[in-house]
Amino acid sequence: MSLRMQNNLLAIFMMPEITLVLLTTIILLIGLFQKKNSFSNVTNLSVIALFFVFFLIYLNREFSFASYNYFFKSSLLIQFFKSIVVLGSIASIIISKSYFEELKLSRFEIPVLISFSTLGMLILISSNDLISMYLGIELQSLTLYVVAAIKRDSIQSAESGVKYFVLGALSSGILLYGCSLIYGFTGTTNFEEIRLSLISINHLSLGIIFGLVFVLVGLAFKVSAVPFHMWTPDVYEGAPTSITAFFAIVPKVSAVAIIYRFCLEPFGNFYSEWSQIIIFLSISSMFLGAIAAIAQQSIKRLLAYSSIGHVGYILIGLASANAAGIKGVIIYMLIYVVMNIAIFSIILSLKNNNSYIEKISELSGLSKSKPIISLSIAIIMLSLAGIPPFAGFFGKFYIFIAAVEADLIFLAVLGVISSVISAYYYLRIIKVLYFDEVDDCNYQSIITSQSLVLLICAILFLSFFVFYPSVFVTIGTTISLDFFQ
Repeated sequence: MSLRMQNNLLAIFMMPEITLVLLTTIILLIGLFQKKNSFSNVTNLSVIALFFVFFLIYLNREFSFASYNYFFKSSLLIQFFKSIVVLGSIASIIISKSYFEELKLSRFEIPVLISFSTLGMLILISSNDLISMYLGIELQSLTLYVVAAIKRDSIQSAESGVKYFVLGALSSGILLYGCSLIYGFTGTTNFEEIRLSLISINHLSLGIIFGLVFVLVGLAFKVSAVPFHMWTPDVYEGAPTSITAFFAIVPKVSAVAIIYRFCLEPFGNFYSEWSQIIIFLSISSMFLGAIAAIAQQSIKRLLAYSSIGHVGYILIGLASANAAGIKGVIIYMLIYVVMNIAIFSIILSLKNNNSYIEKISELSGLSKSKPIISLSIAIIMLSLAGIPPFAGFFGKFYIFIAAVEADLIFLAVLGVISSVISAYYYLRIIKVLYFDEVDDCNYQSIITSQSLVLLICAILFLSFFVFYPSVFVTIGTTISLDFFQ
């Protein structure tokens, strides 16, 4: 075998996506033929495989699909979002392990499905073509449909899976129709070729505008932006809590990455055509997320509306369409993922009267028996609200700065107003923790792998103000400069 062929084979097997396919298939076969402890072993192996994939992402940028086909692309921004997706998947599997074992849902297929969903997200993030983008979305979504309804003896879980499947199929159809329109009017599906075919014109034709709108509608569903958010609260509430954690932490990262790239790469010269849509999605998501969450009694539904609100803030960075916007979203996504990992680590490790906590009222008096956990929840809530000096404040601060630099001052002002409104329901949880009294409560915290994940998140939160803002700003600045070269 020639040296060149050996190098080509090495490059193929060093691709994160190819490696993840091979390792996940092997892990699936191990789980299939192993009689005892298959769930525990498959879970551990999946975590190890994802860690290996994480290191491959940064090993060498040349080892990617971009080396072999124009369907995919590699850049610092793509590497960043891929790494966040992989780390989020690892954290989701770790904090979910004991939960599945407690509920006797320890099926080895679950970590395998999460790994395949992660594969779809990696393909989606690095897509440089409408076809590969659609395939990545579908690979990601098909596994999510299954895990949402994995608790087969629960009507709520089955209902959430069906709702997500029906609405997901509808959004995929709309997105695919938009892709066909763009292809019909440009003659290509490749992002770079679409940009080159449009570079000589001043205004988009009506057909391309319709295609652009349909694709943005399909992607808005994936990020659960208003008015395409209707699946989010029901799926979050109906799915098992550990699956809700995965929904909240990971899929939004890949969807945000592709909606940014789709708008700024092939259609970057036509800001006025898509910016109005993004601004509308941003404002409506921020305010519906802030207002609708006030009346919620379920923790999972509250976090669903909270995530909708956060999507609104994230889209401000896209509406800004500048280097500051890319820097802001990078900082925001890092903090957002850590905040969600932390809060779900607590929810999945805390019981009241031998049942997992699902209602906000069940947190009453927790500070009396679990002061450290209560303090952790309070810090996370203050960070989610964006109150300084906590980490969440810096995410919103850089997003609002990007809007001001882009002369979207009204959008920054509306973002501040919605942040003030949303602070109510975050502070309400702190009030329930420290000031509400309840007679019959027996809190148990399960000391498992969640504790390690929560400890890491707590250290990040407590030390962020002193050590990390400059680090995050440096990372964001480097990636944004690379993106706009």
